[in-house]
Amino acid sequence: MGTDINSARETMRSIIGRIATGPELSKSISLEEARIGMHAVINEQVDPVQAAIFLIALRMKRETDDEFRGVLDAVLESTVTVTADVDQLIDIADPYDGYNRTLPASPLLAPVLAALGVPAFSQGVEIMGPKFGITHRQVLRELGVPVDHTPQQAADRISNPAIGWAYLDQSQFNPRVHQLRDLRTLIVKRPVLTTVEVLASPIRGRIKTHFVTGYVHKPYPRIYALLAKHVGFDSALFVRGVEGGVVPSLRQTGKFVYYRDKGEEQSMQIEPAELGIQQTVRSAALPEELSKRGEGGDIVTSKVDAPAAAKVAAKMGRDALQGEPGPIRDGLIYTAAMCLWHVGKFNTPAAAASAVGEILDSGKVMERITT
Repeated sequence: MGTDINSARETMRSIIGRIATGPELSKSISLEEARIGMHAVINEQVDPVQAAIFLIALRMKRETDDEFRGVLDAVLESTVTVTADVDQLIDIADPYDGYNRTLPASPLLAPVLAALGVPAFSQGVEIMGPKFGITHRQVLRELGVPVDHTPQQAADRISNPAIGWAYLDQSQFNPRVHQLRDLRTLIVKRPVLTTVEVLASPIRGRIKTHFVTGYVHKPYPRIYALLAKHVGFDSALFVRGVEGGVVPSLRQTGKFVYYRDKGEEQSMQIEPAELGIQQTVRSAALPEELSKRGEGGDIVTSKVDAPAAAKVAAKMGRDALQGEPGPIRDGLIYTAAMCLWHVGKFNTPAAAASAVGEILDSGKVMERITT
């Protein structure tokens, strides 16, 4: 559903006039207006200044459910979507701006799931503000994994039983949204796009597609569940994770919200010890020498030497896939176990955790990295 440029510009003027009038007078817009506004931004039908005002004003006003859904609809319209030749598929969405305080285990989650018979893929970008942290793409590239596949090529890898997983970059499945990264850097704060873009669903399973993402703030599981059902995900698992990612703290009670078969949300808590995890750290520590102080000012600067940190994360990840104990291995066990339990592969998280530990110790996951 496109919108001609003149109509889009006129609608945007009306939208900005309502959403950017201060904390007391700003008004919400309809789902269709939010879709038209985001469509205009994505397709560069409005001035970049107006685009920035649209994004930041929605955030400052606080987005309504209809505004979230409308913006998401515009993202879905511009997304290339394919179906993998598998019955079910897990779509893993970590924060696109990555990690700048810890070393992530999550880039290796998809091959672990695939090794246990559940196809999966992760999505992301090379670098994104405001954190400019370590991303899946950076870590996987260091491991020699292809990171520039088209959606169909990624789906073919997933469909191959000897591989069963893939990474798919936003530049491939939604280049128009991807090209907004410079604008997003300039507006500094996370816009509504940060919340909805991870739900683009570029690859789907033949029968079921499951969504897994992380959160920090309590309101987000409800919002993510609303949007996941709007997209049509059959199930979803939301993890209160370190830095908003999909891996929970290894030393605290894990908190999860989920729904199955498009039903009502449920919540659960689990102790790491229940899965055989005994750690004194919440995640793999970022080496101090790779941490950088930002310069401040109007432009958000990185707090981590992301390329160098990605090399360290890749090495630790390779070790974990070959049975080396430590927080990366435990992080993979924790999240993979919850995912496998969630989709019904195992009756309990503990049984799933045991299976994950065995497959990691066998070295079979590493074969899926090098294939």
